[in-house]
Amino acid sequence: MSFEGFRALLAGAEFDGSVAVAAVRDARGQPLPHAVVRSTMRVDLPQPLASGESFVFQVDWSFRINDHHYVGGRTGCERFESDGNWIYELAQWFPRMVAYTDTHGWQHEPYLGRGEFTLEFGDYLVRITVPDDHVVASTGRLQNPEEVLTETQRTRLAEAESAEKPRFVITPEEARASEKNTPQGKKTWIFFAENVRDFAFASSRKFIWDAQGHRVDDRLVMAMSFYPNEGEPLWSRYSTHAIIHTLDVYSRMTFPYPYPVAISVNGPVGGMEYPMICFNGPRPEKDGTYSDRTKYGLITVVIHEVGHNWFPMVVNSDERRWTWLDEGFNTFLQFLAEQEWEERYPSRRGEPRDIVDFMTSSEQRPIMTQSDSLVQFHANAYSKTATALNVLRETVLGRELFDFAFREYARRWQFRRPDPADFFRTIEDASGVDLDWYWRGWFYGTEHCDLAIRDLRRYVVDTLDPDVEKPRRKAERDAEPTSLTRERNEPIEKRAQRFPELRDFYNSFDQLDVTEADRKEFRELIERLSEEDRKLLATKLELWVVDIENVGGLVMPVILDIEHADDTRRELRIPADIWRRDDRRVRKLIISDREIRSVTLDSRLETADADLANNRYPPKPETSRLRLTEEKKPKNAMQEAAGSGK
Repeated sequence: MSFEGFRALLAGAEFDGSVAVAAVRDARGQPLPHAVVRSTMRVDLPQPLASGESFVFQVDWSFRINDHHYVGGRTGCERFESDGNWIYELAQWFPRMVAYTDTHGWQHEPYLGRGEFTLEFGDYLVRITVPDDHVVASTGRLQNPEEVLTETQRTRLAEAESAEKPRFVITPEEARASEKNTPQGKKTWIFFAENVRDFAFASSRKFIWDAQGHRVDDRLVMAMSFYPNEGEPLWSRYSTHAIIHTLDVYSRMTFPYPYPVAISVNGPVGGMEYPMICFNGPRPEKDGTYSDRTKYGLITVVIHEVGHNWFPMVVNSDERRWTWLDEGFNTFLQFLAEQEWEERYPSRRGEPRDIVDFMTSSEQRPIMTQSDSLVQFHANAYSKTATALNVLRETVLGRELFDFAFREYARRWQFRRPDPADFFRTIEDASGVDLDWYWRGWFYGTEHCDLAIRDLRRYVVDTLDPDVEKPRRKAERDAEPTSLTRERNEPIEKRAQRFPELRDFYNSFDQLDVTEADRKEFRELIERLSEEDRKLLATKLELWVVDIENVGGLVMPVILDIEHADDTRRELRIPADIWRRDDRRVRKLIISDREIRSVTLDSRLETADADLANNRYPPKPETSRLRLTEEKKPKNAMQEAAGSGK
């Protein structure tokens, strides 16, 4: 263990990680009985609260801010050794109302770290008092800019409302100068947030601040980023642009962004979401350079965390029970937004091929597993759910049907509290497609997709014409391979050769020779047939039967890429209903006017098929590279000592 790791271990053991409640009182200041049970507190009311009634109470509490360098989590502060300043990112810092539903009652499952929130909507008026040289970014709309912002900052902020690109409200030079300040007093920043389920903020004297107004359905949304000079030049180039891009894509796919601001803050928390504000971590190297991984990591995390404003901040799912119902949906929309950012964006989640290793592993659990019980948390709740939605969109329903249904789900359940069944029902209702098999396989099961073509058989209509069919059959017979035994017996003299009188009519008669009797029988048949039947005998159509086996167990549509002998191709898409009577083996009849050269399953990698080697008929050998390397004998201890001069 490193020194830093051991220091963090000791700090974590000391930190209680929670809000400390000092007192609970009613509106007249009288104590109320209460009990703290792990991460929840029960308050006993004087009498039951009927529907439509209200009760006012107050809580005296304190919150110890964690140094995120030693005690991580979803909130914390960061100290910069170079200038001695701090960035504070405050979340989960006050008592919040537990959710109550008619489905589950009170949601008081303890917070264990993975399953995040289940919260109620409310209006927040919050006063945040900080040193007078600090800048505060927060959930909600700033209520007193005249008291906390300079005239220059207010002017720049107003100009940013109609700017075509992000504009600095606080420049890098001004932020660098502020790092040397000594506060002269305090300022109180006042924010009001309406109809949100949580409240978070950030504060520092190190912040650069850029902003740009963006129209979402005729409403002005201020997209803003707060970051220290340590984040440059990466943050001023990408953060606010990523916010606006998210507003565009998510609003189009679901419902218009409902809040007045959308903020991204760079600080100690690597990636965390709250209403109107999110905390994101990537920074460049100290010399200002950055890797492609850092660049795309920043764009991705901003899209993802801003995207959480839709799921679960507005579509208010229970993250304590169902992580996938917000993280999975958000990861899916993040994938769509990434692909609209630039060509060949290096998305890590969404493409079916990227989930194969996990879906064939022993660590897979059903998506419908309670959040804190998940193994491989991100692969299950984020990646598999996002892939399931992408396959549903691209392969099962098609984009038009899926987009309509998904948008209907988001709009139907905004500012409400859906359970998984509400999502399943809404998608089926809006699309008009029964998807029970899909929910069962992808969300309730752990089987993977592995379809295999086991055989391909060709049926050609026999013309019944002996002058056509008998020569063909004779050629096929003569082309059959000679067995080893027959080949070795060929030189041996036969008895019929020594005694010619043993040979008769059948020694010279070939049943595949055409006779006049054959021709007469064929002419009589043709005369009896109708015109339609005679056309069928002359048809050029061929019947091909493909045998397909479901090796992996996950029921999926069958997508066949058919290559003909004349080099033409066609795609045949067969719905998953083909498996309705036997979910392990099926046969598909293909009628073709041309010879089929080969048939391939899922040639465009749509279904997360785990084994592509069995997807083609006739089978195609796989080619791998054998890389030859030199054998290097390691040095022994005496050789190493001699080399070091010992």
